[in-house]
Amino acid sequence: TDQPQIRALATTVFVRGIRVEAEIGIYDHEHGRRQPLIVDVELSLVPGPIEHIAETVNYETVVAAAQKIAASGHMNLVETFTERLARACLEDALVKRVRVRVEKPEALAPHAEAAGIEMILERG
Repeated sequence: TDQPQIRALATTVFVRGIRVEAEIGIYDHEHGRRQPLIVDVELSLVPGPIEHIAETVNYETVVAAAQKIAASGHMNLVETFTERLARACLEDALVKRVRVRVEKPEALAPHAEAAGIEMILERG
């Protein structure tokens, strides 16, 4: 019998709503204090069968990378944090593309819920 051909097109691992505290911002009042960031990460994996944890990305490594970058010292821009996290995710050979979205909820309070940035990096 003719079975339809099935192939994996995409596998995306995501972690949504990671909360970290970071020293971030260009203004004087933002230096020497931590403020919250809310981070969403989407990882597009190289397609293939996934039977074991070694064939995918462990969510905990994404959270750990965000925490490590947040704790690494003052950053002027949310863009810096975002790109560092995206590059850290691409260090895993299974990840071919990463989307990182970072919200800074206190940036425009009380006038806006959040401001932030989204970056997409892809392995060349």
